[in-house]
Amino acid sequence: MADESVPEPAAVPEPAVNYANFSNDIYLNGLLTEQTPALTTDLTALPDTARARMSPAAYGYVAGGAGSGRTMSANLESFERRRIVPRMLRDVGTRSLARTVLGTPMPAPVLLAPIGVQSIIHPQGELAVARAAAELGVPVVHSTASSYAMEEVAEAAGDGPRWYQLYWPKDDDVCVSLLERAARAGYTTLVVTLDTWLLGWRPTDLDRAYLPFLQRIGIANYLSDPAFRAGLAKPVEEAPLDAVVHWAGMFADPTKTWQRLSFLRDHWSGPIVLKGIQHPDDARRARDSGMDGVVVSNHGGRQLDGAIGSLEALAPVVEAVGDETSVLFDSGVRTGSDVLKALALGAEAVLLGRPYVYGLGAGGQAGVSHVLRCLLAELDLSLALSGHRDVSELAPELLSGP
Repeated sequence: MADESVPEPAAVPEPAVNYANFSNDIYLNGLLTEQTPALTTDLTALPDTARARMSPAAYGYVAGGAGSGRTMSANLESFERRRIVPRMLRDVGTRSLARTVLGTPMPAPVLLAPIGVQSIIHPQGELAVARAAAELGVPVVHSTASSYAMEEVAEAAGDGPRWYQLYWPKDDDVCVSLLERAARAGYTTLVVTLDTWLLGWRPTDLDRAYLPFLQRIGIANYLSDPAFRAGLAKPVEEAPLDAVVHWAGMFADPTKTWQRLSFLRDHWSGPIVLKGIQHPDDARRARDSGMDGVVVSNHGGRQLDGAIGSLEALAPVVEAVGDETSVLFDSGVRTGSDVLKALALGAEAVLLGRPYVYGLGAGGQAGVSHVLRCLLAELDLSLALSGHRDVSELAPELLSGP
């Protein structure tokens, strides 16, 4: 009797890049030149290399989380509890990872998550990341809390796809100015972070009394903004501390509510995605408010200690709004097989966070490129080894566990 659970495979176009070939290139280089990779291909081991090359404060800022770190642990554990159940004797000789998400064509359903103050990790920071991402056509989500102005990062990205992440400030004029600048600079999708109206309790940073923003690191988008500068009594160059105080007073507004989303729609013509959604009811509110997508995320465990692992929230959110609203995912992603699991649970795309930052710390632009090539190669191989040849075929049945 035929296995009715095996769908008839759809025609798959020849992929522009066979990402799995990256492993063949490594083996071939070893054979011909006895050359081994400059950085480990085990992305879970890369933090050790990065730590040796970063300042303790910078490494702590990246690696640390909220409170006791229980939410960070829950993120990783939620991936561990779900295991892939591969299927055999399927034609997986030709595969495609390509997908279009909210109008952005992607060679693979992977974006680089918005992470700020990257110059504490490497002097080139967001510029190096944008260049590495553009090499592979991977979209980068530029953080408002960047060490470089969004126009500089856009120039570094060239023709590479880019989205803009907004920390929604109290000052409406500054907010509108940031959005207008982002649109002019070619950022196509707005990602609004909802879980950082206040900074979480972060012992790793508190024990060092370390907050880089107070040193004017990570506020380049504000310091270069005409509306922000118009609110200063003196130019930034004459009174830098006053500028930091002005920034601190407007960075975020914990009084914002769902009703204010119409303000963003009035000032942004492209897709709008809400980042930080964990509850199905909030996903429904986003849909009903006219938002185009949500990112199921707990900020990598950096905000609320004791929260659920982000992957635990994914399937319920997809069930609530997945047919009407794009659902993306981040928090806890470390490997290509992690990406596969999130896609199987219904995410249209996955935002990669800490691993690419460790790549930046370990090797600058080349380190970010190495991380992306490793991740995409493992994702491609995992897709094939699980018995699939297109990411659109992935479904919850691929996984065992709760």
